[in-house]
Amino acid sequence: MTAILAEPVAAQAGAFRAAAPKGAFSLDSLLVALKALRVNALRSALTMLGIIIGVGAVIVMVSIGSGAHQRVAEQIRSLGANLIILLPGAVTSGGARLGTGTRPTLTEEDAAAIARELPIIEVAAPIVRGQVQVVFGNQNWSSWALGVTLDYLTAREWDITEGRLFTPEEMSAAAKVTLVGRTVAEKLFGDTDPIGQVIRVRHVPFTIIGVLDKKGQSTQGADQDDVLLTPMTTAKRRLLGFSGTRARAVGSVMVKVVEGESMKDAEEQIRDLLRQRHKLQARDEDDVNIRNLADIMETREASSRILSLLLAAVASVSLIVGGIGIMNIMLVSVTERTREIGLRMAVGARGRDILVQFLVEAVTLSLIGGTVGIVLGVGGSIAIAAFAGWPTLIQPWAIVVAFLFSGAVGVFFGFYPAKKASRLDPIEALRFE
Repeated sequence: MTAILAEPVAAQAGAFRAAAPKGAFSLDSLLVALKALRVNALRSALTMLGIIIGVGAVIVMVSIGSGAHQRVAEQIRSLGANLIILLPGAVTSGGARLGTGTRPTLTEEDAAAIARELPIIEVAAPIVRGQVQVVFGNQNWSSWALGVTLDYLTAREWDITEGRLFTPEEMSAAAKVTLVGRTVAEKLFGDTDPIGQVIRVRHVPFTIIGVLDKKGQSTQGADQDDVLLTPMTTAKRRLLGFSGTRARAVGSVMVKVVEGESMKDAEEQIRDLLRQRHKLQARDEDDVNIRNLADIMETREASSRILSLLLAAVASVSLIVGGIGIMNIMLVSVTERTREIGLRMAVGARGRDILVQFLVEAVTLSLIGGTVGIVLGVGGSIAIAAFAGWPTLIQPWAIVVAFLFSGAVGVFFGFYPAKKASRLDPIEALRFE
């Protein structure tokens, strides 16, 4: 009778001895882990769900944040590199400040002096602007007309895709010629070539001599392509009615700083020069507002980075929850496999072998979930960009970090159950029912 009972026990012990991994992590331990997970496939899948959701959410959130960051950077770059914008100061009436631009404190001469006297400045382009109604045949469109000099396109780094730029003769003669943005060209002409066509702007006929390259939206969401550019002299004399004391005034000046020079230094030099030209005393406030686009870009980019990190941090909570799920299931597994652990120890497995085996199972569970989460995260990012229209940018570093973090979660939350299993007393484990 004893021999009959001893035979299956010996066979079972031999099987455990063969399956028992020796030493540290090995291919055998991985195969045993996969077999153990396959025994309870549904439970394993549900356990991995937290990791899958966590990794996928991290990748999607980082992609959305990075896409928003890239979009902001592109919008700021579309304004032009190394730009400083000068705006007329405010006027105070009856104790109330009426806001920027209510005093004509900037002139064409100011722009010329900035370009001439400050070596740090590449160009200074004065601008006047006004909203106009544009008519071609039976089509009409409300747009913005800008009076500019030849330096404007240099400052904005704006190319002409069709046609040509103004000539110096057209600038001095206030010629009725214009460059149109892509939006204006599409609204008035559709697929027809606009070059050489005559449009009416505030009832004044203008000949289109060029079409500007596409710029897209500004940082404020305005369509930069919804614009007409005319010579400064033409805009003042024929469109916007600048006369008398305002004849030399401008609405703003775009200053392009030489590449590699300090934007802060340029800002200070411009401020000092304008205060000197406008004869301001030390106690007087600046009568020109200076806006450094580099500062704006840094602020927007910092906000985008914070948004990306915040979204990733929120998504990472799912990974922690998934790790807690792994710990819970591994503790249940230790209880269910107490006799198995006892048999392994009885045939020679050491506590370290048991610890490694359960740790490998936890990490395997976590990494499989991480791999599936990566696939779903990348697919989700692509789907969001395609169907929701949100800008997304899949970051390889986010994929790597999410995968490694999922493995770390498996190690961290699997260590306690593995340690508990390795410390079981073989005799007590074999008696466990």
